[in-house]
Amino acid sequence: MAPTVYGADYSVYVRAVRLALEEKGVEYRLETVNIFADGGPPAGYEQRHPFLKIPAFEHNGFRLYEAAAIMRYVDEVFDGPALMPATAEGRARANQITGILDSYAYRCWVWDIFVERNNDSPDEDKIADALPRAETCLAAIEGLMAGDNYMLGATPTLADFHAAPMADLFRQTPEGERLLAGHSRWLSWWAAMSEGPSMAATQSSG
Repeated sequence: MAPTVYGADYSVYVRAVRLALEEKGVEYRLETVNIFADGGPPAGYEQRHPFLKIPAFEHNGFRLYEAAAIMRYVDEVFDGPALMPATAEGRARANQITGILDSYAYRCWVWDIFVERNNDSPDEDKIADALPRAETCLAAIEGLMAGDNYMLGATPTLADFHAAPMADLFRQTPEGERLLAGHSRWLSWWAAMSEGPSMAATQSSG
């Protein structure tokens, strides 16, 4: 059976999972779950995700949540190109970059900068406070990049697909555009990533 992704196409983490599925050539179903809807997610959704976040995932009766775990499952279970490096060192780097994105980049790039900048009344102090952390994330990940176009080599990995949705929102802000301009490897990476058909296929309709 085709797997189902539960979530909304505006979510960076839902998009990351969908990118992995697209790259593997897997047919899947996206069932919309809007956690910000009036009244919250639909009744019973806590059975899929006890923390009421997105995405959740199901394949042949196997349920899973947390984007990084779902993406690794997709890579291991389905045919298609391998989305993790072949060496233990490479896989450790991919996991390290994913950890940096989740622990440090997501909050400041997406919520403190992108979301605030797109509010009717942005909190300029919050944005300003986030900029040093945003720069640290860019520099730290850039220091781990080992490929010319992609983060860890000649082909993209789960680390690239984890990063792309966050970076896509971040770069749409004047602050993100300015900070990225100082990181040539990030600019080369985005030029390569943004041309991939999976990026177009997972573009938010919102």
